[in-house]
Amino acid sequence: MTPRERWLAVLSGERPDRVPTDYWATGEVTERLFRELGCPDARLLWAKLEVDKSIHTGAALRDPRPGRANTSVWGVQKTSIAYGGGIGVYQESVSHPLGEARTVEEIRSYPWPNPAWWDVSDVRKACEDWPDYPRIGGSYEPFLLYCSLRGMEQAFEDLVSNPELAETALQIIYDIHEDIVRRTLDAAGDLIDFIYVAEDLGSQDSLLMSPAAFRRFIKPRMAKMIELVHSYGVKVFHHDDGAIRPLLPELLDLGVDVLNPIQWRCKGMARDGLARDFGERAVFHGAVDNQETLPFGTEEDVRQEVLENIELFSPGRGYICAPCHNIQPNTPTANILALYRTVREYGTPPRRRATTTRLAKGGSL
Repeated sequence: MTPRERWLAVLSGERPDRVPTDYWATGEVTERLFRELGCPDARLLWAKLEVDKSIHTGAALRDPRPGRANTSVWGVQKTSIAYGGGIGVYQESVSHPLGEARTVEEIRSYPWPNPAWWDVSDVRKACEDWPDYPRIGGSYEPFLLYCSLRGMEQAFEDLVSNPELAETALQIIYDIHEDIVRRTLDAAGDLIDFIYVAEDLGSQDSLLMSPAAFRRFIKPRMAKMIELVHSYGVKVFHHDDGAIRPLLPELLDLGVDVLNPIQWRCKGMARDGLARDFGERAVFHGAVDNQETLPFGTEEDVRQEVLENIELFSPGRGYICAPCHNIQPNTPTANILALYRTVREYGTPPRRRATTTRLAKGGSL
């Protein structure tokens, strides 16, 4: 089967020849794999790893405004910030152009980008360029963007002290994305497999906002976006970090098809409980831990965790094996190879009673 056939088989309730995989990593890790595996480009790397990589094929941004270096289309200035003693860099916001706004009118009069700047004319070709791989055709992650525009502390404070400002900005952000997603699906909905509908609602130990705040500020527009995507026969790939178990029933009620990243070391996110309570409601994606197992474990630790994930998550709606977030530069190449090698070799193993019993008792690697 091709990578796309594996993903679509799982999503349709069929049994693929092996568990599908995906690849998420920082740029530094990918560049290292290019060098060490002798792959000059991404297409050859996916083939070398035999990974069923999801390919982003959405609209192309054509911002007509000059002099926008290091500034996003939303007006947020970015810079590269080193972390981990210089092992890598992330792009971080260094300006918050709506940070001083105090009225709804200031939010409305902000120079928001025109959704027409996202050009969908080449989306079909972008999909056709990757005939054998699953395709993601666009993304929507509103509160993360709002945090960049307002500053994170102010954005969360707004949910309590300035709710009208937050509602106004989040609605504008939704309207822009709805236009882009709709035009993208009009152009190539028959070739697109997923739209990425995301939010980061959890920390390592708890929710980042109350369920009441989620229901007021996030859920209604997320529901509309998911409904729009499904109206074209396209699936929803939902990314949500951290300890989000209290919100999982409501998120799944919205119609999430693929749930990522399954950060099972976070509070309340034990794999056996998630599989038991939600395994029939969504395809699980991720769950190979990138906080401890991948960077600090052995190849055998990685192998064992992959096998446990396959056994736990596959019997429900299905499982796509991948790291639970971007693989970091402190991860040994051998552990990355062990992840994908294990799926190739044991992608459809028999159920192992000993592993199930141990996990049911709360065990972990």
